[in-house]
Amino acid sequence: MESMREVNRVMEREIKKGSTPLAFEQLGFGDYSYNEIASKEKLVEVLSYLLRIGEYKQYAEKTIMNNVYMDLNGKKAVFKRTRLAYERNNIFVAIKRFAKKCKPDFEGKVYLETVRCFFTIPKEELEKCRFNYEGTDTYAFILSDKYIMGLYTLCLSARKAVALEGAVYEDMSKFENDMVNLKNVKDVLFQALLLDDVKFEDGRLYADLCSVFILD
Repeated sequence: MESMREVNRVMEREIKKGSTPLAFEQLGFGDYSYNEIASKEKLVEVLSYLLRIGEYKQYAEKTIMNNVYMDLNGKKAVFKRTRLAYERNNIFVAIKRFAKKCKPDFEGKVYLETVRCFFTIPKEELEKCRFNYEGTDTYAFILSDKYIMGLYTLCLSARKAVALEGAVYEDMSKFENDMVNLKNVKDVLFQALLLDDVKFEDGRLYADLCSVFILD
């Protein structure tokens, strides 16, 4: 993984070229963070939703290309953006094949982790991104491929840092805190940063970093 200093330099250059200065701030964990995947059918449903395919293809609007998805290149995990549905379907097939090899135990051993990645942006820049879509005020961000991959790298680095620091959340169980610290995680089956669904919380922007974990 590139150094954070180099990632920040690349992102600064992309801002000068026109990318919206959306800056990573911090991660957020809460009662939304962990959901058990208790069957193969549920795993297929979760992957379909994250990839916006199958019954969830209705969510695949133009902003779908902002999402970053884990794919497999042989045995190596790679992360990419996609533009077309067939690319996401290919990822779906690859992850299902990987899951078959992992032989997950669906009796409490497969979980979806959802972590909120909070971002900041200067108010004057945010106003430039405001527009009305079908009668609803919303925002659209101009983000280059390098900038999006930089945001993903910062989010992933922050997620790993939480585990290294041994963070403890009082409102979570020991079992959940073990997952926060990756103590009971055997494999990361899939991962996605969903920048096509940026939300507001207390005046802050956030996107979901979703990971499917197989536990020991």
